[in-house]
Formats: sequence, C-alpha cells, structure tokens
Amino acid sequence: MKRAMLVAAATALIASAGLAAQPAANISPKRHPNLAAAQRLSQQAYEKIALAQRANEWDMSGHAQKAKELLERVNNELKLAAEAANQNAK
Repeated sequence: MKRAMLVAAATALIASAGLAAQPAANISPKRHPNLAAAQRLSQQAYEKIALAQRANEWDMSGHAQKAKELLERVNNELKLAAEAANQNAK
C-alpha cells in the first residue's frame, strides 16, 4: 500500500515538474532557429530524464533531479539569449 502511494505521488510530482520545465514562451524558430532547436532538445532531454527516473524508481541518488534543474536553467538562458538578440537587432 505504501509503495502504491509512493508511486502515485512520484508520478504526480513528475507531471507537475514537467510543466514547470516548460519555458514561459517558446523561442521563435523563424527568428532564432538554432536557439529554438537547442530549446527543443533540452526539453526532450528533460522528458527522457523524467522517464529514466520513473523506470529506475527514483533511485539515482539525486543526480537525475539535479540534471533536470540544470536543464531548467538552460531553458531560461536560451530564452534570455533570444531576448538579447532581439534587443541587439534594433
């Protein structure tokens, strides 16, 4: 019973974390194709890590979670890079 509750809680956490990892606004592929591609790949990496966590029942000593946090930072930096490029293109 405890195990089923733990799995349900972990699944809910993964779902909510996946939503948190989504950037506020996706980078325009027309204006910044390379940054948009990098953002898409980092989102895919985040999703694969979440799948790995589920498959390994979260037994990765916190390293997978740390990787997901770093990918969230990557998405933020990519967004800031696109915004900076937009400002510099004036």
